[in-house]
Amino acid sequence: MCLWLTSEKDGGSDTCKTLDIDFFFFHITTVFCHFSSRKSNLFVALGHGARRLHLSAAYRAKAKVSMSRFEPTSFVNYERLQSNVEIVRKRLNRPLTLSEKIVYGHLDDAHNQEIERGRTYLRLRPDRVAMQDATAQMAMLQFISSGLPKVAVPSTIHCDHLIEAQIGGAQDLARAKEINQEVYNFLSSAGAKYGVGFWKPGSGIIHQIILENYAYPGVMLIGTDSHTPNGGGLGAICIGVGGADAVDVMAGIPWELKCPKVIGVRLTGTLSGWTSPKDVILKVAGILTVKGGTGAIVEYHGPGVDSISCTGMATICNMGAEIGATTSVFPYNHRMRTYLEKTGRGQIAALADEYSDLLVPDEGCKYDQIIELNLDELKPHINGPFTPDLAHPVSKIGAMAEKNSWPLDVKVGLIGSCTNSSYEDMGRAASVAKQALDKGLKCKAQFTVTPGSEQIRATIERDGYVSVILSAVGGVVLANACGPCIGQWDRRDVKKGEKNTIVTSFNRNFTARNDANPATHAFVTSPEIVTALAIAGTLNFNPETDYLTAPNGEKFKLVPPSGDELPARDFDPGQDTYQHPPADGSSLNVEVNPQSNRLQLLEPFDKWSGSDLENMVVLIKVKGKCTTDHISAAGPWLKFRGHLDNISNNMLIGAVNSENDAVNKIKNHLTGEYGGVPDVARHYKASGVSWVVVGDDNYGEGSSREHAALEPRHLGGRVIIVKSFARIHETNLKKQGLLPLTFSNPSDYDKIRPDDKISIRGLKTFTPGKPLTAVVKHSDGSEETLQLNHSFNETQIQWFQAGSALNRMKQLQH
Repeated sequence: MCLWLTSEKDGGSDTCKTLDIDFFFFHITTVFCHFSSRKSNLFVALGHGARRLHLSAAYRAKAKVSMSRFEPTSFVNYERLQSNVEIVRKRLNRPLTLSEKIVYGHLDDAHNQEIERGRTYLRLRPDRVAMQDATAQMAMLQFISSGLPKVAVPSTIHCDHLIEAQIGGAQDLARAKEINQEVYNFLSSAGAKYGVGFWKPGSGIIHQIILENYAYPGVMLIGTDSHTPNGGGLGAICIGVGGADAVDVMAGIPWELKCPKVIGVRLTGTLSGWTSPKDVILKVAGILTVKGGTGAIVEYHGPGVDSISCTGMATICNMGAEIGATTSVFPYNHRMRTYLEKTGRGQIAALADEYSDLLVPDEGCKYDQIIELNLDELKPHINGPFTPDLAHPVSKIGAMAEKNSWPLDVKVGLIGSCTNSSYEDMGRAASVAKQALDKGLKCKAQFTVTPGSEQIRATIERDGYVSVILSAVGGVVLANACGPCIGQWDRRDVKKGEKNTIVTSFNRNFTARNDANPATHAFVTSPEIVTALAIAGTLNFNPETDYLTAPNGEKFKLVPPSGDELPARDFDPGQDTYQHPPADGSSLNVEVNPQSNRLQLLEPFDKWSGSDLENMVVLIKVKGKCTTDHISAAGPWLKFRGHLDNISNNMLIGAVNSENDAVNKIKNHLTGEYGGVPDVARHYKASGVSWVVVGDDNYGEGSSREHAALEPRHLGGRVIIVKSFARIHETNLKKQGLLPLTFSNPSDYDKIRPDDKISIRGLKTFTPGKPLTAVVKHSDGSEETLQLNHSFNETQIQWFQAGSALNRMKQLQH
């Protein structure tokens, strides 16, 4: 066997080295990566003078590339992706967007699947599953209930949600390990038994870990967290789902997704100065609002894409969850290739180069909507308070705050989170902080830093960003975890109810989300703007034009931030925090203590009775915005995510009651007394009375947490009737056997009274596309009949009839 290496650089010298064939193919990817960096052509020749074969043929024929270093026997399968794409393109007879290529490329049956954007349901075969620890508890409890011996696709659990920010990284992590030992042991042992990789507490935030290890161009990944779309920064289709969806995929069942529409965002120009990738999504959020992306994938394209780093693209995709998008994605380019190589995945980069035409949109493809954004003209933005789509240029936020009586003083600046914790983010923030330090200034506001992963923490520590700059300017480095972004923050500098302002580089800023204080005005922006505002101590500061004053009285202006996209040296991986599942975990046991207040094995929900649902009471008519935070709060409640009965005590306690504008105060129509929402629901359930919830627009926006669907089902709810739903929550409700219905006429919301009795008719002939009827009986004896729409398909109707998707799965096993 003879291997010729001919390089354009060295003039193509014919140096022949004889290699053993098996040795050659074992090492071919390493050799290829080395020579491809020199723009070399690699040839394989069979014997002296034999015909040479170009690498791509030999590479594809013999060398398989693993999906990750942790799963050496699971391989990247571009061949299947390409085959499906060719089938669908021929069937549809039109060019395809990148989103369509990856989504349709994962069809279970590309030949026969009906495909119509916004209408049909696709049956898909995702490549892998990822779960964060708060949602993994319920997902794994459901998987255990399924009776299956092992997951069918590569899957991982990531411990990032249960670590509360209190003092600092090391102390907070140690405390979390002690407090959550029971949950961590359960997840670790369940992962080992069922073949799921386990990332221990301290590893980092799920989305950063995925970007560093598991996302790659063209992969389809589902994750039990709404910010899973972060992986779109690496050209992947990564979609946030509830735990029941994850169970389907882990069980090897085709996963259903309504065929997404595609919104194209065409980027021109170049990012520069104080403008960052975060400003792209802050601007888009202002254009599309929190529901403008519902049912669609946002696909970025155009010449401006190349000015954005891979991690910057991930930031944009991550916060796409705040516009309701199914996911967001960027086309494969050299920035992604560089990131893959820097994170030890040069083999995948080389393979992606071979299939690069597959990983970009077809020329001439059509989008359902186009947004044009000139990066040359884009200014730094800051969004909020109380909603992530209230967009303001930084230059105008001071005046807006004064006009609306928002507190100008910045109490705390917080950088990091899954949205903005890359090496580049930390470098740009550090460059701003260093300018202040050089002039003798420190932050006027409190300042916290959350590294996205152990790899990021170790690398920025090694390269001097932490101790020399960010800590020196006043920053407290928190654990590699979600922390304040999801309400895991033991904040003590203000009292509950005290009006104050914080600025963060997070993605979400709903009322009370970060610190459980409804009076906290939270604004989201880029890490560099957070740092500048924390130094200035006020919203009324524009770093592009305004001056700071040094202790010696000198006036100075901050220069625009700079930061390396990737470290000059290799990443420092830090501590090894990954637990491989054993090859065979069937003999292992997973113990759940019946007396535990953290974990509880699941009991099946009851099946549909076969009759219409009659005379249900209105538990609560919700007024205004109702996110999954309002339905099932996080923060201190996270500790009960594995115990359905206990966590149900937070059901809808944050929702505003239209009857009295109060929170967690509703009338019990059996007793006439007022009580908390969960308490009244429990009383109805114990009395055999079914109930409904009535809601407003975009009901259930925000997190993917399926507890917001499990809790109403557990406490006796049957129907949720609203003006419109957020995508993930609507699916989660269906999975648990509830009926999510929408008013055919949104103004019918106003016809529902708190003391009404509601019957749902038409369930015996429940079919896709056929509306149901609500008969509303008012307390004065009058009645109204309303038409209610639904989005159920045949399979989903079977979930309802069986009592849940999990019940239906068990039926099909027998």
